[in-house]
Amino acid sequence: MAILFAQLLLFLLPFVAALPSSPVKKAGPIPPNEDPWYTPPDGWESEAPGAILRHRAPPSPIAAFGLAEVNLDSTHQILYRTTDSFGEPITTVTTVLVPHNADYTKVLSYQVAQDAADRTCSPSFGLQQFADAGEALALIMPQAEYLFMSAALNKGYVVLVPDHLGPKSAFLANTLTGQAVLDNVRAALASTDFTGVSSTANVVLWGYSGGSLASGFAAELQPSYAPELKLAGAALGGTVPKIPPVIELSNKGLFAGLIPAGVQGLANEYPSAVKLIAENILPEKWAEFNKTQNLCLTGNIIEYLNKDVYSFMRDPDVFNTKPAQDLMNANAMGQHTPEIPLMIYKSANDEVSPVEDTDDLYDSYCASGVSVEYARDLLSEHAILAVTGSADAFLWVVDRLDGVPVKKECSKKTQLSGLQDPKVLAALGTNVVQFLLGFLALPVGPPGR
Repeated sequence: MAILFAQLLLFLLPFVAALPSSPVKKAGPIPPNEDPWYTPPDGWESEAPGAILRHRAPPSPIAAFGLAEVNLDSTHQILYRTTDSFGEPITTVTTVLVPHNADYTKVLSYQVAQDAADRTCSPSFGLQQFADAGEALALIMPQAEYLFMSAALNKGYVVLVPDHLGPKSAFLANTLTGQAVLDNVRAALASTDFTGVSSTANVVLWGYSGGSLASGFAAELQPSYAPELKLAGAALGGTVPKIPPVIELSNKGLFAGLIPAGVQGLANEYPSAVKLIAENILPEKWAEFNKTQNLCLTGNIIEYLNKDVYSFMRDPDVFNTKPAQDLMNANAMGQHTPEIPLMIYKSANDEVSPVEDTDDLYDSYCASGVSVEYARDLLSEHAILAVTGSADAFLWVVDRLDGVPVKKECSKKTQLSGLQDPKVLAALGTNVVQFLLGFLALPVGPPGR
């Protein structure tokens, strides 16, 4: 999750540097917690999950890296009703990106790796021109992941980008997250009057790392939470099936900031997590720990780089206590059975979440009758696969939206790299070129039909 940001930044930074700079700092959009539009109207609690409460065009244009306006046909923000981890009503927002010459019957819901406990890091804010979260490169994740969104837009697909962590940015509260994704689809399918999206559109989910948690939980919860939705599939990259191994791998390293962000994200949702923090953070560490409340992924990486987060705790073994284990187990993948086909792609050398956890998840899904295509990649690690695995995942998304039949079976392959396939390599090249052309304000979308 953390290194995904670093690799994408290194890959795309030369193009960002080439953008013209303005001598005058322009005003950007108002952050969500200060924008009254995000406050729902009276009586919203009685609405059904997925109900549209209000909608608008984003206050600022969608922009590549927050600077270069992207030439889309239209963009929309939808405030909709969804459900938290306890079955209570909450609201969140999805951003609807409509390309030129759109095919309104094909929709991709793309879940970004937000991975933060601060709502300012939400994609509805971060994708807008001149959005400012108060720290350098704070919003780089939704902005960098526009690379993957643009591939879909240039095929003519409508792209949904939900604020799937909800109004309190409840990072790792994965039941909430999955439900927010499903309700974002419900809202989009009900938005025909102003977005043009067909009420019977084919919909696929896609996400990497933290975005795979949102997409995966949505796939698992769909049969019980949104049985009327006819999803065509879900592509899950850099999967993170279990939380405890991530803590062990991240502490004292580049990814140590994921730990306070995750703990605070759970505390934003669960009273039991608030109690764990109150009872276990050392008094002299309170200020340092609390910084995560106002940091996005980049800031968390920098603030907690190589730190021993266990040293913040009265009890260094706190994550092995029953209350902590109960929280983490409640938010682990594999507790429900998806009914839609899945593609899973994972680095065999993943240094954020061990590949063995994903192997076990694959085995569990297959034993339950789920159709899964699983690719283990040898010449990558967590961040590199985010880019090199994206083309193969996108081709799978295209097949699902085109209605190509899926065999009711599981398949597992271990490969040096998905880029060995010339078709996949060509697709990656095309996607990158189309993304870069977007910096020139050329219309985003396929040629006229």
